[in-house]
Amino acid sequence: MNGSKNAEILQAIVHKVGNPTRGEQLTLSKNPLSLNDTIVRELLAHYFLHSFNENEHFHFVHASDLAMNEVYTYVRTIFADQKKFVEQSVLLANFLYNNSTHAKVKEGEFYVVHFNDVLFNDESVEAIGLFKSESKETFLRVFNHGQSLEVAAEEGLDINKLDKGCLIINKSVEDGYIVLAEDKTNKNNDAVYWMNSFLQIDRLSNEYHSTNDMLSMCKLFISNELNEKFEINKSEQIDLLNRSMEYFKTRDQFEMEEFAKEVIHHDDVIDAFTQYKQTFESAKQIQLDENFDISLAAVKKQERNFKSVLKLDKNFHIYIHGRRDLVERGFDELSEKKFYKFYYDEEA
Repeated sequence: MNGSKNAEILQAIVHKVGNPTRGEQLTLSKNPLSLNDTIVRELLAHYFLHSFNENEHFHFVHASDLAMNEVYTYVRTIFADQKKFVEQSVLLANFLYNNSTHAKVKEGEFYVVHFNDVLFNDESVEAIGLFKSESKETFLRVFNHGQSLEVAAEEGLDINKLDKGCLIINKSVEDGYIVLAEDKTNKNNDAVYWMNSFLQIDRLSNEYHSTNDMLSMCKLFISNELNEKFEINKSEQIDLLNRSMEYFKTRDQFEMEEFAKEVIHHDDVIDAFTQYKQTFESAKQIQLDENFDISLAAVKKQERNFKSVLKLDKNFHIYIHGRRDLVERGFDELSEKKFYKFYYDEEA
């Protein structure tokens, strides 16, 4: 996110939040950070804001009533009355502490920050950020000691690595705000307390999510499911990956029927693709739209995952970008080894 350059930190406070199941404490600050140093303010703004994907939107939700979502209520109070910043930050810290009971939740510093002039979608907006730092880095500090220089090890934050964060944009209040969220440390395990238990947020449906989800589904189908149900070699998989990505890069809109005919071709494979779509939706608990506007930002994000690399033992990595008709696969009986034959006009 590019919104940190002109962003102004109006108020910021830090509390220390442990894991109550391990006997770790909740340590609360009584006053906001002074932040008199301009450089420190700029570094903090960068640390807090730089890693968000401003195309990926969430909003606060609650099963019964949005007003019962604690974080939504506390944040809304701060937006309405800046004088209640400290007391609401304490309520937020207490609520986070009570939701930090999973065995994998680490102790860390919890920041509540009130911003102004954050650049979001080319507009300067007011926002409140909630951040938790759990990972520490070791740094070397060189300092004068008499007539010599000495080196000491210190522990601190890497300002380019945000562990957990959310940025609540002061827009769409009645619909649960627009929320940007990150959790770099718990993406692949059960400790999803930050997104689910603490923030209680859900994705907002938009073209970015639709494009990203459909591309993820296509990648999994071609890389995993297709190989299990049909006899297909790696070069054919790569060709299908390339044609899928090319479709998204050259179209303004996605249409499921058109995509199936132009990219997948074969009726039996199309049937398998349709069935896998239902499995994917059920597993991810999402609904994939049949037609939607394609987001170029999502395409660019996914493009690096559509790797067109043919790996042959440990000897060759061959990049294939198209023209499946110029690739021939066979088996040499004399050497008893498989081979690929590639046709081309010029050698670069």
